[in-house]
Amino acid sequence: MNTSTNHYVDELKNEAVIFNPGEGEILAIAGNKITLKVTSELSNNQLGVYEIVLQPGTVGAQLHYHRYMDETFIVNKGTLTIQLADKTIDAVEGSVVYIPRFTPHGFRNNSDSVVTSTLIFNPGQNREGFFFGLKEILTEQPIDQAKFLKLYEKYDSIPVNTENVLPG
Repeated sequence: MNTSTNHYVDELKNEAVIFNPGEGEILAIAGNKITLKVTSELSNNQLGVYEIVLQPGTVGAQLHYHRYMDETFIVNKGTLTIQLADKTIDAVEGSVVYIPRFTPHGFRNNSDSVVTSTLIFNPGQNREGFFFGLKEILTEQPIDQAKFLKLYEKYDSIPVNTENVLPG
């Protein structure tokens, strides 16, 4: 009888993925862009990493919260305005803003320049599905608020005020 096991040996893998600047699937919405980098499929649903480019005067999301995931913003270029339940902050280039679950937040570009930021969702929870749905909804005219709210509900985005949920 062979009692030898491999319980004490790690199985090494070569599965690193590199996304150079400009690489990843790009979703364009009214002059803004969402680039899918690390998707739920790549990370076994553990992480989602996306680059967001917001034109001046663009609302990325109204005040909402997540029940099952944390969100982190890394501001790569410009100044991203982040609304919290009790204050608004201007996150300048190089800032990292961590938003734990159940923390109301929204974000926008209030500046006259383009803002580029990296969004990280932990766990990923197929967040890219949300972005595909967002593109579909925001390119339809008129925008169907009920459809938008259904998308929010499916992807763990709970609006604080359902009367003011659509991004601008």
